[in-house]
Amino acid sequence: MKWLLAVVMAALVTAGTSVLLWWFKAPPVEIVKTAGVAGGAIVALYALWLNDRKHFLESEKTADERFARSVELLGNEADQVRVGAMHALAALANSTPRYRQTVIDVLCAYLRRPFEHPSHLAEPADPDQDFGDVPQAVRLEHQVRLTAQRLIKDTLSWRKTRKHYHLNLDLTGATLEYFSLDGRHVNRFVARRAQFYGITNLRNVHVQSVTLFSGGTFHGRLQMENGRFEGGISFQEVTFAHEVELSGDFGTAQLGRFFHPSPKAPEQRGEMKVLEGTEFREPATGWHLTGSTEATGLGLGDHVEQDARGGADGAARDHDGLGNGKVPAQADEARAVRLDDEGLRD
Repeated sequence: MKWLLAVVMAALVTAGTSVLLWWFKAPPVEIVKTAGVAGGAIVALYALWLNDRKHFLESEKTADERFARSVELLGNEADQVRVGAMHALAALANSTPRYRQTVIDVLCAYLRRPFEHPSHLAEPADPDQDFGDVPQAVRLEHQVRLTAQRLIKDTLSWRKTRKHYHLNLDLTGATLEYFSLDGRHVNRFVARRAQFYGITNLRNVHVQSVTLFSGGTFHGRLQMENGRFEGGISFQEVTFAHEVELSGDFGTAQLGRFFHPSPKAPEQRGEMKVLEGTEFREPATGWHLTGSTEATGLGLGDHVEQDARGGADGAARDHDGLGNGKVPAQADEARAVRLDDEGLRD
């Protein structure tokens, strides 16, 4: 049917060209020759389109098969096979943009699997400094997980590239070690109840939607210099065992939309800039903040609305994981943050 359409189009072009040349009194030989070339060009272009279409469909089918096979191999008992499957997924994400978010979701799901390492108990702030004996199975799985972390970082858009794409990260309950998103672009970053061992590097990161660490623990330093958290941060019920670096040689962290501070402020280096219109879910007592912080400590008893419902994670449940108590960042403002569209409801 498609070929018939191409033939009809070629015939119409040939006839139209012939009439046009006849109208301008071209020689009969030129009319036949030019009309034939025009009709043949239509057929040739259609053949090229069909060929490109065929290659496209074949490449899409190949990509689907590669993805299915790689995901299957993630369950293989051999660690080198799992590492190879992760690299195959990362390559697929780079070659086939429609698979980027899917590959990130698969790698995040792998990191959400339960995992324990002896160094996390011995040296939680710097696991590399523990030189005790580690069972071989744990050691091999540890390397696979570090590979997954690195490939997630490599797959995300770099800050210095011209065109950015923002992907979602869901690391809820994950065990992470020396986790780094330095300079990456992220849409929504969810890491509720996650355990961060070693230094966590969020320098220069850009998160355009919400960042949720509710109920998590940072066992080592948290680096946030020059990070942009435009959609707000929740540190609800978060435990900080070491220092949080808010500003330094790399720049100053910026916070927008909302801030849900931890019950106990951590030791901090530098200050975090609060953008205008940012709302506070709890009093930010002890936090080093600059910018739009006029309402901090002003009439908190009149503004904060507590939510007493409890969550299964031990942290107070809080509509969208963000809390519904609000303290406006401007003393004359009392706006409610609407986050239903973030897809974060528990």
